[in-house]
Amino acid sequence: MNPNWQPKPYKNYKYLVKDPALLGGSLAIRGTRLPVWQILEGLANGMTLKDFDESFGGFPKEALTEIFQVAKELVEENDDLAA
Repeated sequence: MNPNWQPKPYKNYKYLVKDPALLGGSLAIRGTRLPVWQILEGLANGMTLKDFDESFGGFPKEALTEIFQVAKELVEENDDLAA
């Protein structure tokens, strides 16, 4: 792999990336191999930010705002489809 390679950003987000060369194209946090679904699942199961830091070596906390924004967008899209 090219040492200068950078994953493709997801939409206009600063901390979220979505690239087929990283985690099979799963939405992930830039600079990590941590998929967004894993963060949402952990939060849903009661994990704290401290738990994430201890388990995964940390990630930019600013990414949480973007994760929740994407989750909101996806829920709104699904609501529109179901209407």
